[in-house]
Amino acid sequence: MRKEIKFSSYRKVPILLANAGSPLQLNDSSVIISAIKTYLISKRKSLEEIVSFYPPMKTVSEKGKETFEYGNKYWLMLDETETKRVYPVKEVRVEEMKWRKWADDWLVHLISPNVYRTPREALASFDYIVREGKFGTVEGFFAKYMGAIAMFFISKRLKKRHHLQDNVREDLYEAVNEWVKAVGKQRLFMGGSQPNLADLAVYGVLRVMEGLEAFDDMMVNTKIQPWYQRMEEVVQKTEFTI
Repeated sequence: MRKEIKFSSYRKVPILLANAGSPLQLNDSSVIISAIKTYLISKRKSLEEIVSFYPPMKTVSEKGKETFEYGNKYWLMLDETETKRVYPVKEVRVEEMKWRKWADDWLVHLISPNVYRTPREALASFDYIVREGKFGTVEGFFAKYMGAIAMFFISKRLKKRHHLQDNVREDLYEAVNEWVKAVGKQRLFMGGSQPNLADLAVYGVLRVMEGLEAFDDMMVNTKIQPWYQRMEEVVQKTEFTI
């Protein structure tokens, strides 16, 4: 909820607050992932130093709206030895960055038009949001019904903005099948035997639809299910070992 991030001038989520000697705020999911991955690999650098490698760049849209961009957010800030250990060949790094960017620039924009596609689906989505969120009875009631109405109409604007097909499910199906084709039949994950950051990015985008009609339709009408189930297993194992 907005009141939960009122401390921040950055108004989007996720936001990561790290206790790294002094409080440290990391913004943008891809920046967070790159910075934390760099930190886990490169023990010689402090988190503060690593975050400084991802400076925000303020841009102003044609409508005068200020936004922040991170031009190098898909890079891991590693030295030559560390880079060769993580990416034995250059093509592996290029492929990972390409598909992380694809998840941000294309895949994520297919979610809202699909989960709020009809009034019924919009209501079901907000029923889930309210049920899982920190809402009081009255607050939850207004959030569910007003939110569903608002997002149904917003989803139509997003559909037009991103030039989606009349049946937005087709764009979703095509996108996830494109991803499955890129992973290929010879690999369990794009990272090979284990997921890389591109696998994580795509999984993170698709996971937000779990429990909704769009997710069930995607599982039935595309080839994504085997890869997705493998990702679930790996993520759950990692949760238990951390």
